[in-house]
Amino acid sequence: MQTSGTNLVQHTLPTLELRGRRNLLGAAALTAALTLACSASWAQTATATPSKGGAANLAMVGEPQGLDPMVSTADLVGTIMQHVYEPLYTFDANWAIAPMLAEGLPTVSKDGLTYTIPLRKGVKFHNGREMTADDVVTSLQRWMELNPRGKAVGKEVASLTAKGALAVELKLKNPYAPLLAQLALPSGMAAIMAKESIAPQLKDFVGTGPYQFKERRPDQFTVLVRFDGYASRKEAASGYAGKREALLDELRFVPVPSANTRVEGALSGQFQYADLLPVEAIGRIEKGAPAVVPIVTKNFGFPYIVFNTKEGVLASQPMRRAVQTAVGTGELLAAGFGDNRFFVVEPNFFPKGTPYYSDAGSKLYNERNPQAAKEQAAKASYGGQPVRIMASRQYEFHYNMALVMSEQLKKAGFKTELQVVDWATLVQRRNDPKLWDVYFTHSGLFPEPMLSPPQLGDGAPGWWESDAKKSSLAAFNQETDPAKRGPLWGKVQQVVYDEVPFIEVGKFNGLSARSAKLQGYTPAIWPFFWNTGLAK
Repeated sequence: MQTSGTNLVQHTLPTLELRGRRNLLGAAALTAALTLACSASWAQTATATPSKGGAANLAMVGEPQGLDPMVSTADLVGTIMQHVYEPLYTFDANWAIAPMLAEGLPTVSKDGLTYTIPLRKGVKFHNGREMTADDVVTSLQRWMELNPRGKAVGKEVASLTAKGALAVELKLKNPYAPLLAQLALPSGMAAIMAKESIAPQLKDFVGTGPYQFKERRPDQFTVLVRFDGYASRKEAASGYAGKREALLDELRFVPVPSANTRVEGALSGQFQYADLLPVEAIGRIEKGAPAVVPIVTKNFGFPYIVFNTKEGVLASQPMRRAVQTAVGTGELLAAGFGDNRFFVVEPNFFPKGTPYYSDAGSKLYNERNPQAAKEQAAKASYGGQPVRIMASRQYEFHYNMALVMSEQLKKAGFKTELQVVDWATLVQRRNDPKLWDVYFTHSGLFPEPMLSPPQLGDGAPGWWESDAKKSSLAAFNQETDPAKRGPLWGKVQQVVYDEVPFIEVGKFNGLSARSAKLQGYTPAIWPFFWNTGLAK
């Protein structure tokens, strides 16, 4: 990652709370000591002791398309439902794996194939019943059936069984380095649910989290309330790990599709937290001090463009390659973020200094060559069908990038059709291969490559499958030595560039804001509000 932008933000915006990770350093290892480390710890919280009681209005980018944390990989769903459900493992402030519903880290057999996971005693579901191993087995089986990352894990699992009431045994077919990290991610969560609540379509949201579901009114709010029977871990709070305490009586997640409305609501005090604001609002947010605190997320993530490899005009690799040649990612990032403090144009999926840094495929990045693209499309027998580009204005940078990409493709002789929809509609439509050719989205930047994007798993929108994908990922994931695993990522990255299931546009920093009255808040990729209260 280039440092100039980082230094500029730090030096010119000294009052900002900084969240995120400047240079990722960790690598996954298939041991009980698996860690995902990073150089910068989570930002420090306010020193004041939060009070108990009250409700917080939390402005999100839109309406969640559902509340099932397994079915959806949308960050919005994960953000909300991580308060209701919990996984076996989670990440601490240094992105190391830490137990949550598991009592401790697993016991792993010498061959790396058998994981015995102890479970905490006395953990209660929101219906008052204690959690058992049967709930865990049933939940993980559902996750492996329904979720793209879960399906990828399921292919590696030989068996999953309960060992008494408070332990589960998971046997693998082959060593699988990302296992614990996959079980820990809040997005597309391997959530542990009360088995009696499990159904193909969830109607009752019965988890173990510090908050329980109360009410959802579409396009108005989703309300969670404190769960008084919550069994917190005893360790000190650290990232997502350790002690969780529901200080607020209510969490009100409010869909606010208009970015400008989120900004105005944060400045007026209507919202105690406003997520993902447009970067051009940084000056106004700063001027709102001391009542409003801006939050800049370093290395927040990367925008990426997903291609439909199953049906339509871009189902063939030569056509996707032609589109890739036409796209100038630098122009897209400039359109999406404007201020160069908020983006970096670079082909490597992971920053320099990390185990997974590679320049593989870099010659195919940011080509911006309309003539070559036109020639490639002609060789691929392009017949003038419109390339259907789907984007949402709820993420303004998605929309702005889509506008520019549409023009870039037109210069290369493509016809385009821009479909601007709300985020919930996009998430719904992207599951139907007949409705789109390209859509814009983004992901957090994580220390474990297999955590994102979901297209590296199985069955995610885009439906990318190939022999090269299978063989490169198998070699990467079966290698348990971090020193050897790092270089194998380059082969995966090369396959992505060659087959074009998606285009990683570059890196970006995120902007959010909180009220100064929201105390104890710890900035995070998926914002959470346990251990957080309101000043009286």
